Amino acid sequence: MTALTSLRRLTFGLGLLSALAACGSSGSLGSNPFGSIGSIGLGGGGEAATTQAVRTRGAESVAVNRYLWAASLDVLSFLPVESVDPFTGVIVMGYGTPPGGSRAYRATVAISDPALDARSLNVALLTRSGPAAAETTRAIEDAILSRARQLRIADGAL
Repeated sequence: MTALTSLRRLTFGLGLLSALAACGSSGSLGSNPFGSIGSIGLGGGGEAATTQAVRTRGAESVAVNRYLWAASLDVLSFLPVESVDPFTGVIVMGYGTPPGGSRAYRATVAISDPALDARSLNVALLTRSGPAAAETTRAIEDAILSRARQLRIADGAL
């Protein structure tokens, strides 16, 4: 891992923590239109693999697998992160060229379920001339799933 990648992750993590801290815990949900953000479960079962975000308006609830989230950022670290939305489980990345490659790609990752499986992950990969080849997209999805499994094993959550 390069120093730039480590710095990018640290900056992203600090920005996310700052955004979450800005939500505050004033004790009143009325002052915060997005409600509160739940913590990562530390209990047994599948709780430890999800982060839950809840909005008060519309009572929407989305559970995002933290291993898929981290693996997506890790595998696609050569792309600049444009936006993230933990409420919908979407990561939007700008154009970037993979190491040793010549074609620029752009990706949108959607994590729709707390399970660590292929159904939970959807990657849309684009080139400047249109959608990327299905084989390329599938290879990226496979790399993300493999990395997520590695992270889960390293975390000792099995």
